[in-house]
Parts: sequence; structure tokens; C-alpha cells
Amino acid sequence: MTNWLQSIAPPKTNGPWWQSVFREARTRILLLYVLSMFLLTAASIPIFRTLLYASVDRRVREDLAEEQEEFLETYEVWEQKPKPSLEDLKAFADEFLAETLPEDDNFHIILIDQKFYRSNPDSLLEQMSPGSQLFRGWRNVTEFTRGEQESNDPKVGKILYNANPLKFNGESRGTFVIAHATAGERQEALVGVLIFGKVAVGVVFLSFIFAWVGTGQLLSPVRTLAATARTISESDLGQRIPVQGTGELAELAETFNAMMNRIQNSFDSQRNFINDAGHELRTPITIVQGHLELMDDDPEEQQEAIEIVLDELDRMSRLVNDMILLAKSEQLDFLQLETIEVGSFTEELFTKAQALAQRNWQLKIDGAGSMVGDRQRLTGALLNLLNNATQHTQEGDEIELGTAYTSKTVRFWVRDTGEGITPADQARIFERFARAANRYRSSDGSGLGLAIVRAITEAHGGRIELISQLSVGSTFTLVLPIEPPQEKRSK
Repeated sequence: MTNWLQSIAPPKTNGPWWQSVFREARTRILLLYVLSMFLLTAASIPIFRTLLYASVDRRVREDLAEEQEEFLETYEVWEQKPKPSLEDLKAFADEFLAETLPEDDNFHIILIDQKFYRSNPDSLLEQMSPGSQLFRGWRNVTEFTRGEQESNDPKVGKILYNANPLKFNGESRGTFVIAHATAGERQEALVGVLIFGKVAVGVVFLSFIFAWVGTGQLLSPVRTLAATARTISESDLGQRIPVQGTGELAELAETFNAMMNRIQNSFDSQRNFINDAGHELRTPITIVQGHLELMDDDPEEQQEAIEIVLDELDRMSRLVNDMILLAKSEQLDFLQLETIEVGSFTEELFTKAQALAQRNWQLKIDGAGSMVGDRQRLTGALLNLLNNATQHTQEGDEIELGTAYTSKTVRFWVRDTGEGITPADQARIFERFARAANRYRSSDGSGLGLAIVRAITEAHGGRIELISQLSVGSTFTLVLPIEPPQEKRSK
């Protein structure tokens, strides 16, 4: 009961209640629906009237055909008499008109020698009386004729008729006409339409009320969405809409909740990122400040302090550059795409990698072909992995740079026989400033190397895979499409 009352009660506003009612989406939707119904109904009235009159005319035609058939059967019997005369025809006409009762608004008219003889009923309408245009046409009928004539008199309507020539002794001596004035039939049909229209208006009105209440129930998730959105703030992103039932509104609630989850995750990630970046920058700043404050006049100590300060400033510069790079990775123009021949590109990387440290370097190229990508970004990502491999291996350990080319993807991998990574840390090391238990990063790094590698890989529409075992080694693999998806391309 409470929910029903809430559905019909307008939301609280500062203005009059009727203004709040007309502001509601359901009221506007239903008013638009009612207006559309009235416009369509008004447009359909002429069509309905035409179809209704056509139906009346068709039914009248059927009645005229039946009465005509009855007359012709009687007339054919009369024609069998030997040598019928004109007086016999008049006697037949008198007998038929006296014994046959026409249907409502039907007229039986007999002409003999092109002159009016008798009719049933006796009183004819002006539009079909002797001297009228219709009557003059009936005088010259020599074969069966069916026709109609629209009257300007609303009490008469359209006149429909069937005219049959009366022949005997080989010549036409008269005309039998069955005529019908459609005004009565049309009036009866319109009265029925009027009654139906009154009932329809009442039904539409009641339907409007019930639809307005029902629409309020259906749109309650939208009101809940608005109320929830008003309660959301930067410090409180935990509000969600309860999902009930199925359909578009339930999908809207699910989409809103999913959007809020993404926003909350983004805020949490941003907050953590700022906190971690502040922590990472605080240490070199403290070191720089401390050495500058303690530096005395001794040239040797001054030189040593300057070297330490420059080293820390260089580390801060790398950290800031890496943070800027990660921020740019979310922009559309992050990649500068070009066609890269995979084999020669891998060989160039291998040549650069050998200068990083004395290791047992290995190169493996499986397949040949080209891909579309950002050469500089991919070079930075793979050199980052190769540099990490040198920092966690010893002289004599093996480091392999490999490439496998298929019809849809290119796989670049860096495999080493170093210390490996624990399973617990494998899920964390690609996060920004994440610290593995065995500190899978060099001490002078910015702490963002693997996060940058993942960002570059995902910007190309690819993914990064890791297989590692302690004391055995690690394999990092970049799986990239031959061409980045369209949305990943710079605009």
C-alpha cells in the first residue's frame, strides 16, 4: 500500500503540486501518448467513415441483388404465358407490387413504355421521381444496369439502384427498378460509432489513470537513480541501486552500478597512486634537503653532497617522466603507429640488449612478417623487460629475446634463468609502486617500469603474460595483434 501511494504521490518541490506532476517523465510520456492517440483518431475518422459507408453500400448491394433475383424468377414464370399483352404486363406489375414488401428504404419502381406506372411504396423520393435525372436514365434501359448517385440531401444520402428491362414478344416494353436510399443505413451505423466513441473515451480515460500509476511503479528505479546520485560525493562512492526484475530499467540499474564501480575503482586507484607517488618523492626530497643543510665548506664533502643530490634529482626526474608516460597512455594520441618488420625490429632490440650487461644472450625468431605499432613505445617496453632480467640474473645466466609471428598476433618474450617470482607476487608486480617480497625491481628504478610495460601493451590492444618459478627463472610475453583495434589508433 505504501509503495502504491508513493507511486502516485508527486515528489516534493517548492512550487505548486501540479507543476511537479507535469515535470514528471511519466506524465509527459502519457500526455504525448494521449495527444498522439487524439491526432491519430482525428486523422482516421475520414478513413473510418469512408470504409463504413463502403460496408453499408456493399450490404445494400447484396440486398438489392436478392430482391432482384426474386423479381426475375417471378417474371420468367410470367413470360412463359402464350402471347402476353401489355395489359397482362400491367396486371403482373400490380400483382407483384401488391404481394411484395420491400426492405426498409428500398423502392420498387415499374416503368411501362418509358412512363412511370407504379411503385412500392407509392411515395417516391424527389431524387427518383418522374422528371428527375435518375428517372430519365431508367426510361432508356435496354439491359441490366447497376448504378449510384450521390444526393446533396443528408436525409437521402446516396441512391443505389439495379434496373432491369422488361421484355416480351422480342421487344423492351418497360423497366423494373430496385432503388435504395442509404441515409438511414448510414445514420444507424454512425449512431453505433458514436456510442462506441463515448465508451472508448471512457476507457482511454481510465487507462490513462491506471497507466499513470503503473508507469510510476515502472519508473521507480529512475527516481531511485536520481536519489542515489544526489547522495554520492567524493568521500562517499559506495551507494548503489538495488536491481529488481528484468528489462531495460533493471539493465539501467546494473549499468549505473557498474559505472559507479568503475568510478570508485578509478578514485581508489588515483588516491593510491597519489599516496604512493608522494611517498616515493618524499624520500629523495628529504635526502636532498638533508645533504644541503649539512653541507659545510669542505670541498670534498661538497662534491660528495652534490653528487648525491644530482643522483636523487635524476631519480625524481625519471619518476616524474614515468608518471607522465602512464598518464599519456590513456590518451588517444599515445601511439604513433607505423608498419614494423618484426624480424629486423627484434634483431635491433637484441643488439641493444647485449650492451646492458654480461649475460648469456640468446635470440629466437619464429616466423616473419610485419605489424602495425609504435616502434618507440614497443622498444621502451621490451628494453624495460630486458633490463629487469639483467637486474635479477647473474653473469653467466641466460636471457632469451624471442619473437613468434602468426596470422593474427605477434608474441615477444623475454626469458631468463634468474631468481624467479613467487606466485603471490606475480599478480601484483604490474601495479604502480607494487613491492614484491623479493623486490622484483632495481633499487634505482622509478617503481613504474612493469606498469608502463602493461600500459603500452594494452594501448596496442594486447596483453602481457607471465610464467615464473623461484630459482628457475621468469618469462614475460607480450601478445600483440597484427593491427591495433580501431579505437586504439590515434586520431
